[in-house]
Amino acid sequence: MCVMEIVAVPAFNDNYLWLVKSGNDVGVVDPGDGDAVLKAAEERGWTITHILNTHWHPDHTGGNLRVKDATGCQVWGPAPEAAKIPGIDRQLDEGDRVTFGGEEAEIWHIPGHTLGHIAYIFRGPNVAFVGDTIFAMGCGRVFEGTMEQMHESLQRFADLPDDMKLYCAHEYTLANAKFAVHAMPQDSAIADRLAEVTAMRARGERTVPTTVAAEKATNPFLRAATPAEFAAFRNDKDRF
Repeated sequence: MCVMEIVAVPAFNDNYLWLVKSGNDVGVVDPGDGDAVLKAAEERGWTITHILNTHWHPDHTGGNLRVKDATGCQVWGPAPEAAKIPGIDRQLDEGDRVTFGGEEAEIWHIPGHTLGHIAYIFRGPNVAFVGDTIFAMGCGRVFEGTMEQMHESLQRFADLPDDMKLYCAHEYTLANAKFAVHAMPQDSAIADRLAEVTAMRARGERTVPTTVAAEKATNPFLRAATPAEFAAFRNDKDRF
């Protein structure tokens, strides 16, 4: 088993672009800003060999061609959205398995935020790159899929090991925590996590990755028992 080194590269207002080194491979997950990830890799003496896209949105794919032109890297992304993924070389979908840096990733198709959204589940190092489907204490907006699809996609994460780290793509945790307290005002675990997250952000600390256990305990969207309950939370959050 290789040691997977993961570096957060902040971009835009609240994005995290994940630079990942495993064995001889260096990947970047969702490089919305190509220059930012190239600079971060250069500072470490790394050469990017792979791009791992989770979905087509420009803040996740906008730097693909810049990075590919500079490094000749391979671009992986969701097959259903291949026409929207700049520079895509390998199209991935549910049930595929890919090897990166000596580690195998399961590909999950998790529609909702977009119709073709995928996640990369690395069971060896116990990490998952989840894009904009699940966030710390939240989830992505349902832009292209249905509420039923998003609920089903989220429920899959509850079956992963409690200590698996979930690397989402945005620093939304404080806003999500405030909503979670609004949605579940009697829940002491959520109130405690809001206090913790508030303190972390005041210190300028990032709040992700999160863990499956933390989300099962404090994420209203993951805890929603039915698609209807999920939809009620999601619609309320959209107006919150």
